[in-house]
Amino acid sequence: MKLPNQGTLPLTKIILGSVLLGGIIFLWLRPETRRDPNTTPPPSPPQIAKAIETSAHIASLPYPGGPEGYIGSSACQSCHEKQHASWHQSYHRTMTQTLNTNSVRADFNHVNLDSHGERFHLSQTNGNYWVSIGDTPPEGQESDPALDPVRLQLAMMTGSHHMQVFWLPGMRGNMQIGFPFTWLIEDKRWVPRHDTFIRDPNAEPVVEVWNKVCIRCHTTGGIPKPNAQAEIFESEAVELGISCEACHGPAKQHVALRSAEKDQPTSVAGIDDPIIQPANLPADRSAQVCGACHSMKWFDKNEQWEAHGFRFRPGDDLNDTTPIIRASNTEEQPWLHSVLERNPGLLESFFWSDGMIRVSGREYNGLVESACHTKGEMSCLSCHSLHSSDPNDQLARNRTGNQACTQCHTEIGASLSAHTHHEVESTGSQCYNCHMPHTTYGILKAIRSHEIDSPTVIAEKETGRPNACNLCHANQTLAWTADYLQQWYAQSIPPLEDQDRQIPAIPRHLLKGNAAQRALAAWTLGWKPTQEAAGTEWQAGLLSEALKDSYSAVRYIAGKSLSRFPGFESFDYDFVDSAENRAARAQQANQQWQAQRPAKAEGNPSIEFFDESGFPRETVIQQLLSAQDQTPVRLRE
Repeated sequence: MKLPNQGTLPLTKIILGSVLLGGIIFLWLRPETRRDPNTTPPPSPPQIAKAIETSAHIASLPYPGGPEGYIGSSACQSCHEKQHASWHQSYHRTMTQTLNTNSVRADFNHVNLDSHGERFHLSQTNGNYWVSIGDTPPEGQESDPALDPVRLQLAMMTGSHHMQVFWLPGMRGNMQIGFPFTWLIEDKRWVPRHDTFIRDPNAEPVVEVWNKVCIRCHTTGGIPKPNAQAEIFESEAVELGISCEACHGPAKQHVALRSAEKDQPTSVAGIDDPIIQPANLPADRSAQVCGACHSMKWFDKNEQWEAHGFRFRPGDDLNDTTPIIRASNTEEQPWLHSVLERNPGLLESFFWSDGMIRVSGREYNGLVESACHTKGEMSCLSCHSLHSSDPNDQLARNRTGNQACTQCHTEIGASLSAHTHHEVESTGSQCYNCHMPHTTYGILKAIRSHEIDSPTVIAEKETGRPNACNLCHANQTLAWTADYLQQWYAQSIPPLEDQDRQIPAIPRHLLKGNAAQRALAAWTLGWKPTQEAAGTEWQAGLLSEALKDSYSAVRYIAGKSLSRFPGFESFDYDFVDSAENRAARAQQANQQWQAQRPAKAEGNPSIEFFDESGFPRETVIQQLLSAQDQTPVRLRE
């Protein structure tokens, strides 16, 4: 398998070459920088082969250890067999794993991957996984893996649900550095790691060090332990992945008490059991158990977590140790001011301009801004369950529909159509479609917002975030939505521009918006409720334009959405192919759409965007594309 080179700098050379030659173990602090794509690339660091003294290196995993009181999930199994089994099936357990024939889903059968002038040859031997790294051979020639100067063992990976990320041994203790390719599970293919994020395509690749970043939430009881003097990491973890004690607290004392209780029941009378049941906690403390990982928080050297691990334990007040960033009102968090001075682009990487979280994995930030939580008793467990759910999304078995909302909002549930103005069985009467719309981005798709909110045109005008009404009614304008929200809910109509009346909101995001808006819009057009509400005859041509987008993630999402349209189920498109080939496939997609579309697209309004047959006008499409927002975007999911 050969992939085109992406960018200009050899990422692995930068990481390994810098680490090994200069002893620099704090590369994660380097900010993302932009390059001028029209200039000559800077010189590359020395070849990895010259930087590594040995020809083969065995990966060193995080050492067994962690904070006092943790003993690991195996101690829970004998007494809690059912709960252990349901956890074992979850994606929490497999968030971080060692590589073996049961865990690895990626292809290591003598695969060649090329990036920045280097060839990575992947192989597997007796359950061990290897990468040999050497120069990319001349065109038309194959490299000989036996002659590659560097051979590294990959022993740890992150992810098991949507993608798998692999880690290279950093040669400094048990330092783990991001392998520059990611395996997409659904697609069954390797792609450049940089292309799986919304990141400025003209920015240099970001160095990823597992020991500093991923260890925070992808392990149980993880401690980075950087040793600056020795220039190594000596990281520890109680357990890879998220296990029992991450949610219930350290179990050493619990096991000792239960054991003593069996032997001498009277000897443990009056001794409190330290194990926490999140369901028995008040709503705020219960949600903080999840929020310890599922949040955008801030901590500095005063927390000393690098040396000792986080002090937070389930049941504690999270704000005492690692405060959550409340971007909706930074004035209430004076400590945040100095943080933003040092990191001026921090908020827009995680939040919409009104403070709503916009990236996946930070659901707690949405919950704490929701009145259902701040004024009510809603917590994460109001909807989710680890032990009684489908592992795919962990919605509790009786919370997969409106029950999650109507358990509290009983009056609305009793007369649903009167509130929604949609038929009871329609998607317009699904509470979360209106109040938790897909305005969050992550893992190459749109995800539901976890801030319980109501659709308003005012919010879209102020933030650029698509509103729930137009996410279904993709053929309608903001003016159309504003009129209905005024009629149904007495919302004021904000000042509107001509395009708000003449261009449907979602196509405008797709063609004219910034990369984050384009990604959400591209996903929306492939969403079944959108296709049912807005039709499928007119949208494929718009997605063909998105196949040429400068951002890899937008192209990927557009290709996936296009495959959900009639006639395009098997359309062959490679989002990391060369720009020339991508443009050719986009043209072919447009031609196919032109050939198969009916004479008229029913149901589209009579506005400037649509011609008399109900199809988008090519002149308007090109006008919107020419005004596309090219502001660099980086979303830190």
